[in-house]
Amino acid sequence: MDKKALVTALIASLEQELEALIRAARATYEAATHEESKPENEYDTFALESSYLAGAQSKRAGEIDEVLSMFKTAEFKTFSKTDVISATALVQVESKGKKSLVLIMPKGGGVNLNFEGQMVQVITPHSSLGEALLGLKVGDTADIEINEQMREYRILSVA
Repeated sequence: MDKKALVTALIASLEQELEALIRAARATYEAATHEESKPENEYDTFALESSYLAGAQSKRAGEIDEVLSMFKTAEFKTFSKTDVISATALVQVESKGKKSLVLIMPKGGGVNLNFEGQMVQVITPHSSLGEALLGLKVGDTADIEINEQMREYRILSVA
């Protein structure tokens, strides 16, 4: 898989999400501050609820913008089979017969993208799997505990 193309697609996806969130936050803010949103009585909380929602949307937009900036400025290393896994590694793992692709990044955990017919998930070194993968190589196994059960992830490739 072409990691550079994947990162370009992730950036485009995050930019679209950010634009949509900014539009939604603006619309919510306008609804909260519109003349017709003034409370009609002490129990009318539409404007207050809208302002809370606009604030949360703005905060989330800031978080996405921060992740987007990180993706745009990160230096992505090209890994070989003998390199140990570190940040910016695209890792294919197999657990219980199921293959998964994860991109290890300092921020942005939970971002998912369907790329070239495969789901790629961004994880951070602070996640259980991210922490377990750091320092390992192709052929190694990462063991993590999930719901009091051990799960084994065999490392198939690193890019």
